[in-house]
Amino acid sequence: MFSLTVRDHMMIAHSFTGQLFGPAQKVHGATYVVDVTFERPELDGDDLVVDIGLASTVLKDVLGEFNMKNLDELAGFRGRNTTTEFMAKVVHDRIADGVRSGRLGESARGITSLNVTLAESHIAWASYRGAI
Repeated sequence: MFSLTVRDHMMIAHSFTGQLFGPAQKVHGATYVVDVTFERPELDGDDLVVDIGLASTVLKDVLGEFNMKNLDELAGFRGRNTTTEFMAKVVHDRIADGVRSGRLGESARGITSLNVTLAESHIAWASYRGAI
C-alpha cells in the first residue's frame, strides 16, 4: 500500500455537554494540527499517490469551513460534542467527498482509504481511518 500525507492546521472554539468533560463544558479553544494520509495499492500513471498541491488545497478548503469559528454555532454540529475524534471523521468525510468529486484529479479516484489525524497537543491526538 502506498501513502502520502499532507498537513495543515485549524483554530477553533467549542464547548462540550456532559459532566464527563468537566471544565471543557465551557467555551474553550483548540488548535489542531491536521494530517491527512491518502492510501492506494498502486501508484497512478505519473507514479503518484495524489498530487500534493491539490491535496493541500482541498485540505485547506475543508479546514477553512471551521478555522477561526466556534463549532457550537454551526448548524450541522448542534447537539453534538465536537470532540477531536468527531472532528477527525468530519474532516475525513469532506476530504473523501473531494476525492469522489474529482477535486484531487481523476487519478486520485484510485485512492482506496484515508487516515485523518487531529493533534490537539504534542501528547494527545485522535484519528479516523476509512475506505473511500
